[in-house]
Amino acid sequence: MATRRKTPLKPKRRKPESLRLRDIAASLTVNDLQASLAWYRDIVGFTVDETWEHGGKVAGVSLKAGSAYVNLSQDDWARGRDRVKGEGFRLYLSTAQNVDQIAAVIKARGGKLASEPADQPWGARTFNLVDPDGYKLTISSLT
Repeated sequence: MATRRKTPLKPKRRKPESLRLRDIAASLTVNDLQASLAWYRDIVGFTVDETWEHGGKVAGVSLKAGSAYVNLSQDDWARGRDRVKGEGFRLYLSTAQNVDQIAAVIKARGGKLASEPADQPWGARTFNLVDPDGYKLTISSLT
């Protein structure tokens, strides 16, 4: 006698539905847009996706690496020129690429690592960078 196998029911969604995003992009306010753009593009390897102008001058850029975006905008100094940036903030960037090779390319381009690639207890291999404004980045891949 053949037995029938029941297919599992589709889980019910919460009511109201929880938020389900498809993408996220960080927006960082920087002291010197051109210096930050050069660092993210020429040192780390992002590409320019879009630029935004204000009064005929570039005021911001959207950078892309794979399917991840980072937006940079020039500080307008409305909150003072001595405002500390990057404090208590870190971007975690994951990749399927070899992080040792990425780190080597960054160093060959003149970049400085805050920490060398290392295996982590949770199974990832990571290294750290600090951008010109003090924003911290961790680049990781699962080993």
